[in-house]
Amino acid sequence: MGFINIDEIPLISPVPGCRMRTPFGQNIMLSHLEMDDGAEVPLHSHPHEQGGMLIRGRLQLTIGDETRLCESGAMFLIPPNVPHRAVAVAGPVLVLDVFSPVREDYAKLTNNYIPPLENKDAETR
Repeated sequence: MGFINIDEIPLISPVPGCRMRTPFGQNIMLSHLEMDDGAEVPLHSHPHEQGGMLIRGRLQLTIGDETRLCESGAMFLIPPNVPHRAVAVAGPVLVLDVFSPVREDYAKLTNNYIPPLENKDAETR
């Protein structure tokens, strides 16, 4: 894929108040995640390793048994299968996540053969 124009990547909405674009290569996936104030990614886990950086805003992040209020610039690593949760606090949030290996569930939603405007089913998830 090389260089990425984020506006050309299909938009998906995995939970209410969250929008993301997930370009990926052979072994890693990026996630440009925007969260509205108060939006929540509920407690979940997956077999993928996840790292990230809070670009803008304040995020209450739970990783395993620890919860912290993160500010812009905070970075985090989440090992595979560790439960985690995120809540946007006091305004919108922008997060860059990295997954390895590629998350198959997100990859299916960003099928490159379906133009973004026609992929309405993925936008409602």
